[in-house]
Amino acid sequence: MNTIETTDFAELYKNHMVQAERTKKAPEHWDKRAEKMAETCANPNDPYLIKFREMMDFTGAETLLDVGCGPGSISIHVADKFKKVIGIDYSTGMLAVAKRRAEQAGIHHAQFITCAWEESWDDLPRCDIAVASRSTLVMDLKAALIKLNRQAKLRVYTTHTVSPTFVDQRIIRLLGREVPTLPTYIYAVNMLNQMGIHPKVDYIRSRNCQSNFNTLEQFIEGINFSVGPLSEDEISRLTTYYHDSIKNGVSLISPTRDWAMVSWDVVPESELTL
Repeated sequence: MNTIETTDFAELYKNHMVQAERTKKAPEHWDKRAEKMAETCANPNDPYLIKFREMMDFTGAETLLDVGCGPGSISIHVADKFKKVIGIDYSTGMLAVAKRRAEQAGIHHAQFITCAWEESWDDLPRCDIAVASRSTLVMDLKAALIKLNRQAKLRVYTTHTVSPTFVDQRIIRLLGREVPTLPTYIYAVNMLNQMGIHPKVDYIRSRNCQSNFNTLEQFIEGINFSVGPLSEDEISRLTTYYHDSIKNGVSLISPTRDWAMVSWDVVPESELTL
């Protein structure tokens, strides 16, 4: 009989990613989005960043590892709490923006390194706290969680999607598409539990970083990025929807997005069930 105890959530997650037709994007894809993400997702007044910081316990911590750091959204926001900050990302464009932002903020104890989730982290120093903010939608989540637990000395903080889609339901209905769902935070909670880690789960309601569309072209590009190539008919429908929404003062997509903060105290690998 199948029960939650006998379910292999790591394998289920991988199968879900395949069904979602989710593939790893090339670094160049993120290079092109680095400047825009610095504007929309790294504002120090962003409720997401403020809440993330409030949820962290900095007790006894001097060093931070920020995995999938992007433009340094988290690492720069909490840099004042640490003596050494290390951010890693496989996008050199993101790292260039992070370095520039750190310099502009007068942060001289931050280091940004080109490194992917899938690469060896053996050359990275173990840090007191490891974070992975909005960067956990990887192909092998269990391997990622194990690496985070191994690389941190004290605590780990990760955020995952709550909704199974990045696309607003109104857009899905408008296009008449069957948009594949994505794995949510529930997978991470269950994987950690099966490994012998009992995480804490909190929630962050934040401004939707993808809701800033200044032009029709940006709106079409954003939807195309989320659902795949658009037909001429779909572009026509989205164009009408865009102009009607602007005319009536209605938001194009939901202005907020929910994230789940899944955090835990580090457990020695010898005590894990792997």
